[in-house]
Amino acid sequence: MKKRTFYIVDKEALPEVFTQVVEAKKLIAAGKASTVQEAVDMTGISRSSFYKYKDMIEPFTDMVHRKVFTIYARLVDAPGVLPRFLSILEEAKVNILTIHQSIPINDLADVTLSMEVLDDSWDVDQIIDGLTQAEGVNSIKILARE
Repeated sequence: MKKRTFYIVDKEALPEVFTQVVEAKKLIAAGKASTVQEAVDMTGISRSSFYKYKDMIEPFTDMVHRKVFTIYARLVDAPGVLPRFLSILEEAKVNILTIHQSIPINDLADVTLSMEVLDDSWDVDQIIDGLTQAEGVNSIKILARE
């Protein structure tokens, strides 16, 4: 396996195709393009260029500023508990990446969520405090932090 080497390079020094690939990826991620073909048509590059470079370029700020964490919560199985729990995350302005709820056993449901803390989100401690105080929350643990 070839060892990979990384460089921080000013955008102005890059061939235009790299910035077009980044733009195409953003269009797809934002839902402004529903297919790769649509994204490459909008950015003016070929599909082959997109696929050649898509895994090789990321904006540096995206890599540095992304804060993702995963929590495990045990919730009481009662109407409204999960929606109230999720409304706290909405109020905290986090981006939920994944959510999984188990089938309730003994009136408790296990929920695992991965979320991204954005620039205007509450900090992680505030989020955990808010979730812990919510009605119907039995316990919360942070499983991972990036």
